Amino acid sequence: MSSTAATAATDTHCPYCALQCGMALRPAPAAPGGLDVVERTAFEVNRGALCGKGRTAPHVLAAGTRLTGPLVRRERSGELEPAGWDEALDRVAAGLRGVRERYGPDAVGVFGGGGLTNEKAYTLGKFTRLVLGSSQIDYNGRFCMSSAAAAGTRAFGLDRGLPFPLADIPRTGCVILVGSNPAETMPPALRYFTELRENGGTLIVVDPRRTRTAEQADLHLAPRPGTDLALALGLLHLVVAEGRTDEEYIAARTTGWEEARAAAMAHWPELVERVTGVPVPELRAAVRMFCAPEAAMVLTARGPEQQSKGTDTVGAWINLCLATGRAGRPLSGYGCLTGQGNGQGGREHGQKADQLPGYRMLADAADREHVARVWGVDPDVLPGPGRSAYELLDALGRDTPDGVRALLLMASNPVVSAPRAAHVEERMRALDFLAVCDVVLSESARLADVVLPVTQWAEETGTLTNLEGRVLLRRKAVEPPPGCRSDLAVLNALAARLGWEKGFPADPEEVFEELRRASAGGRADYSGITYRRIAREDGVFWPCPEPPAGEAAAPHPGTPRLFLDRFATPDGRARFAPVAHRPAAEEPSAEYPVLLTTGRVLAQYQSGAQTRRVDELNAAAPGPFVQVHPRLAERIGAAEGDRLAVVSRRGRAVAPARISRDIRPDTVFMPFHWPGEGRVNTVTNPALDPASRMPEFKVCAVRVELAEEAAPDGAGPR
Repeated sequence: MSSTAATAATDTHCPYCALQCGMALRPAPAAPGGLDVVERTAFEVNRGALCGKGRTAPHVLAAGTRLTGPLVRRERSGELEPAGWDEALDRVAAGLRGVRERYGPDAVGVFGGGGLTNEKAYTLGKFTRLVLGSSQIDYNGRFCMSSAAAAGTRAFGLDRGLPFPLADIPRTGCVILVGSNPAETMPPALRYFTELRENGGTLIVVDPRRTRTAEQADLHLAPRPGTDLALALGLLHLVVAEGRTDEEYIAARTTGWEEARAAAMAHWPELVERVTGVPVPELRAAVRMFCAPEAAMVLTARGPEQQSKGTDTVGAWINLCLATGRAGRPLSGYGCLTGQGNGQGGREHGQKADQLPGYRMLADAADREHVARVWGVDPDVLPGPGRSAYELLDALGRDTPDGVRALLLMASNPVVSAPRAAHVEERMRALDFLAVCDVVLSESARLADVVLPVTQWAEETGTLTNLEGRVLLRRKAVEPPPGCRSDLAVLNALAARLGWEKGFPADPEEVFEELRRASAGGRADYSGITYRRIAREDGVFWPCPEPPAGEAAAPHPGTPRLFLDRFATPDGRARFAPVAHRPAAEEPSAEYPVLLTTGRVLAQYQSGAQTRRVDELNAAAPGPFVQVHPRLAERIGAAEGDRLAVVSRRGRAVAPARISRDIRPDTVFMPFHWPGEGRVNTVTNPALDPASRMPEFKVCAVRVELAEEAAPDGAGPR
C-alpha cells in the first residue's frame, strides 16, 4: 500500500464481535459501500487478520441495503411509509409521552444492544431513567455473558471478560476452552490457541460437537448439553483426590474452600461419567494436562453460560482455577470470551437493568448519589432496578398494572434473537407503540410504528470496550446518507421534545467526557481515559482512574492484568462458590427425547440482520440446518438434505438435515441467524438463571422428525 493510500485510510475497528479487530477504511467509490477494507497490522489483537464478516462490513453501507430515511405507520393496520425526520421524531415523542401519561413511567420500556458504543449505551441509560423516568431498560447483552459476569463478580468482586490480554494465551501452559468455537465465531482469535500449541502448551476443548476448534484440540471432551457444571465439579473432585490442590495459595488468597470442596467431592468420576457421557479416563487426562504446567487458564463462552444454571456452572470452573492456584497469577486465570462488539462496555455504563455507569449499582445509595451528582439531579429521581431482558420482553403489551405498553428498541432484533421468539413477536405486536432505531429494516423493525434510520460504525466516531477490557476508538471514515442520523442525535432530539433541552449532547466526545466523570471511582473506572489517549496508545485497559486533582502524578497506565496483587473483594480474597450439579430446566422425555443446542456459523452474525444482506456471506452460509448424528438420522428415516422439523413444547423450526458424526447421537444443533420457518429461537427455552437472568438457549428437549410428517406449525402445548 502506498504512502498516499495509507494517508487516505482511516484507522478504525470491525463492527462485529468483541475482538474489535483493527482495520483501516479507504475511500473507494466503486466498492460496495464506497470503502475498501485495508489491513491494519499494527493493532496487536488481530495483526491485520480479518474474517469474512470484517472484510465485507462496508457492504451493508451500500444504498439499497440499508435504511436511508424514516418510516412511519400512519394507520395502525397500514404499511410503513416514508416520512420526514420532524414527523417521525414527533410521533416517537408523542407515543412515549402518551403511554407514560396514561399508564405511568414504567409502562415505557427501552431495549438496547451490545453493539452500541459506550457513549450510546451511557446516553440510552440516562435517557431512560431521567427523560422517561422508567426503570424498564435492559439489552441483548443479557443474552451474552451475564452468567459469567455474575459468577466473576461473586468470585473476584469484579467482572471483566478477560482479566489479561489475549497475548497471554500462547504463553500459558494449558487452556480449557469451554463451550466456545472461535474458529467460527471469532476466527482471528484462533491463532492464539494455535500459537499456544506451537509453544508446547495444550488445548482442551469442551463442546458436545466436534467443531473446527475442537479438531485442533489436544483433548476434546464432549459432554451432554446441560452437564458442564457436573463436568467441572468432577474435574475438581479429581484434583482433590489426586492431591493437586495448591493449599498455600488457597490459604493465602481465597475464602470458602471447605464448602466448595465438600460439594465437589459429591461428584465422583463414575457419577460424572454417567451424567455427562465423558469417560473417566478422559476426565483424568484433562486434570493431568491442566495441572502439569506452572500456568493454566479456563476460558468460557456461551456454551456453559446460556443455561438456567449458568452462574453456578461458571462458578464451578472458577473453583477449578482457584483450587489449583490459577487465578491472579501471571499467565493464569479464568476469563470469558465476550460475544458482542461492545457486550462489555454496554453493560458497564447503564443499559443493564440494575446498573449505572462505571459498573455502579442502582440499589447502592452511594452509587446513586455519585451518578445523580454528575447528572445534576436528586438521587431520589432515579428509578430502581428494572426487569431483565427476557422478563422485559415478556411484559410487552400486557394489559396489566405492570405491563409495558410502549418500547424504544435500539440496535437489537429480538424477533429472531430472543428465546421463545414467536411469543416475543406476539408481545411486540401487542404494544400500544413501538419505535425502532436501526441501520436496516430488521424483522423487529418491520413491526414498528416508527423506524428511525441511524448511522453505522464507519459513519460515526465512538468508543467500545473489547473482550480484554481494552477501550478502543472507532473513527468516522465516511459521511452517512443525508437521511440518516446518529443514535446520539436521535436521543438528543427526543429528549428536547420531552422537556430536556440540555444534558443529552449529540457529540460523542462530549458524552465520553461526562461518562468519565460518572465512572470515576467505580469498578469500571474510565476517568483516566480520553479520546486523545486512546488514539495515541491504540487502546487503554480499564480500570484507569484519573490522578486526584492537584497531584502531579503521572497518568495511570491502565490495567491489562487484573488481580495480581489482590482481588476486588473487600478483603482482597477470591471466593469459592459451593455449587452442586442440577439438571437442565427441561430434560428429555418420551415425547421430546432429544436435546437441542444452538450456536453460530462462520459467515453469519447474531440475528443476521446485517450479514444476511451480504451476498458473499450468504453464499457461504445460505440458510439454517439441523446437524444430526447418523444414528439419529437412521432412527427417524432422514437422509442428507431432508427437511427436518425440530419441535419443542414452545414451537417448531424446520431446516435441512446435515448428517455428521461431529455431534453426539442424543443431541441436535441449529444455528440461530435466520427468521422464518428455520427460526430456532421459536423452540428455545426462556427458563432463567436465578442470578444472571440468562435464558437457557443452550439446552432444551425436542423431538426431531421429517417435516412432511410433522404436526402443523406451532404444534405442541404452549
